[in-house]
Amino acid sequence: MEHPSKPAAGFITNGFPAPGLRETHRHITGFDEHGKSIFIVSDSGDHHRVMGEGEALANIMYSTRETPVDINEEADLAKAREEPPIYYPNGTVVRMVDFGPGLESPMHRAISLDYGVVLEGVFELELDSGEKRIMYPGDVSVKRAAAHKWRNITGQGTLPGRMLYVLLDCKDVVVNGSKVEGYLGELKKEYADK
Repeated sequence: MEHPSKPAAGFITNGFPAPGLRETHRHITGFDEHGKSIFIVSDSGDHHRVMGEGEALANIMYSTRETPVDINEEADLAKAREEPPIYYPNGTVVRMVDFGPGLESPMHRAISLDYGVVLEGVFELELDSGEKRIMYPGDVSVKRAAAHKWRNITGQGTLPGRMLYVLLDCKDVVVNGSKVEGYLGELKKEYADK
């Protein structure tokens, strides 16, 4: 993630959560021996990846590699413990990202259906067409393989912000007879080993 003036470089130094944002918790349910629902995991996620030059932090809340998901004998839990790529073909990824102050992501496109929810702060979502929308806590974007970038404008770019993304695989996208290709731009290095 890069911004010309690098206002957030080095902002994240101690991992999750980013300074100024509260620690979040995930609660995963399962079953006891009598078939009653119980909580089997309560934590802050399995994967915390500092991105860029300490400018953002990705926290994977959960991921699946198939749809429908096999939850019998906790088969999905073992797979979810491995850090996922940007998205899984035929699967899902729930990723929370803490953005440093003023951080702007590079323009990128995943060939996936992405739900983006502002949890804390104010964000500008810009598409490759130049169209922009300002999003506030509780606002949701539904990106259908859209090329886009995010800008954290919380406190006029002086405070951190947090987004939650749910990424779902989609079929190949064809526009006017041409297949749309995905690209990660500067984000590619963040997912190179996945």
